[in-house]
Amino acid sequence: MSAASLRLSLAGLRWALGLLACALATGVLVLARDQLTTPTVAVLYLVPVGLSASLWGLLAGVVASVSAFLFFNFFFFPPYFTLQVHAPQDILDLVVFLGVAIFVSQVVGRARASQAAAQAREREAVQLHELGMALARLSTEAGIAQVLAESLHAGLAAAGVEVAVWPKGNEAGQLVRAPAEAAPGTAPQFVVPLLTPRGELGEVRIWRTARLEANEQRLLQTFVGQGSLALEQARTQQAAVRTQVLEESDRLKSALLSSVSHELRTPLASIQAAVTSLRSGAVDWAAPARQDLLAMVEEEVVHLNRLVGNLLDMSRIEAGALKPQRQWNILADIVEGTLTRLRHAAEQHQITVDVPDDLPLVPVDHVLLDQVLTNLVGNSLKYAPAGTTIHIRARRQDERTLAVQVRNQGPPVPAEHLDHIFDKFYRVRAADRVTGTGLGLSICKGIVEAHGGRIWAENQPDGFALNFTLPLEWEGHPAPRVPLEMEA
Repeated sequence: MSAASLRLSLAGLRWALGLLACALATGVLVLARDQLTTPTVAVLYLVPVGLSASLWGLLAGVVASVSAFLFFNFFFFPPYFTLQVHAPQDILDLVVFLGVAIFVSQVVGRARASQAAAQAREREAVQLHELGMALARLSTEAGIAQVLAESLHAGLAAAGVEVAVWPKGNEAGQLVRAPAEAAPGTAPQFVVPLLTPRGELGEVRIWRTARLEANEQRLLQTFVGQGSLALEQARTQQAAVRTQVLEESDRLKSALLSSVSHELRTPLASIQAAVTSLRSGAVDWAAPARQDLLAMVEEEVVHLNRLVGNLLDMSRIEAGALKPQRQWNILADIVEGTLTRLRHAAEQHQITVDVPDDLPLVPVDHVLLDQVLTNLVGNSLKYAPAGTTIHIRARRQDERTLAVQVRNQGPPVPAEHLDHIFDKFYRVRAADRVTGTGLGLSICKGIVEAHGGRIWAENQPDGFALNFTLPLEWEGHPAPRVPLEMEA
């Protein structure tokens, strides 16, 4: 059955219902005809007329009005059971009744139509609001297309909806359907482009046999407009994010080149000067100066090696490739080894260690934890004034956690900087006053977090402290007991 035939059938059904309503009312009124007056019957006939217009529309109300007019004449005006009218007054009464009945049906029908239009507008407003809220939470083209397809499928009662978003540059296009099954084999009945001021972004394809009513066409255009705007905003945001990422990448590259070049220049200059002096013969190879120069070269080479290691470690951390090789270790031994290597750098400071011997073993990567302690102590050596004391303290925080603190007597850090000092290349003070690449604390953060701990900074009454925690359990197992011979 075609859409036109279906609409005609529905209209005929409504007319038949209006006629039936008047027929039923006539049957009831005929039974009580002897007790009812003509004006009363006329008023009662307005009930099925109003109901027909209210329930089935204006045309059904008009059909009921004409039917009531004919039934009224046939059953309630003498001579009965005929449409003939002899008295002029009766003719006038019937004409007035017909006019009143049609007027009532029109008033009720228009009120019903207005109510239906108001309800339709309310539904449209609700659907539009829900679509707007759903699109506001999305930033991907696939998500926007999916929400648009599902909303149109539900709002238009369509057999299928397909939303296609054209590809842009190197980005793939999107094609989503609602429902998710394959699109019908026939061509879509409606195709609406997704247009924006910058051009066509895609199109919406709708499969539906019935034609779209005026309110449905308005809903379709509004939904497509909202979807086009959301896609345009998503692409704008993606372009802004890409621009921001490129700017941040350029900034980090510039900062890295600046920091590395500054950090490399000093040791390379020292090594070059030492090697030049040794090769020139100006230095007596038997003199103590020779040993000093060689020691300086060795220290600068170690420094360069540490710089390159920091860069490689930062790359591994950012790539998520840092996998600690854990073993049960004694924290005091790691601290002792770190301070032994830093003894020359710490000649102008005093370092106190408070790591109890009865602490449990810690499941850590010995090399990585040594690097954490080296960076933290080295940071304190940079910022703490000469002659001050650096304190290294470790305590068991609870049954599952060990807390370590490296505290110095340097100046406090402004509160707004505390949350950023573990960021890459972040410097609280100017780079020309403090050497380094600005990666040390960032690497510490990556290593500690890779072990399942956390790291933070805080100001102390007498200085500044860097704290970190380490878990005391590994794969759900607590630390083993230290053998007695090791304790002795």
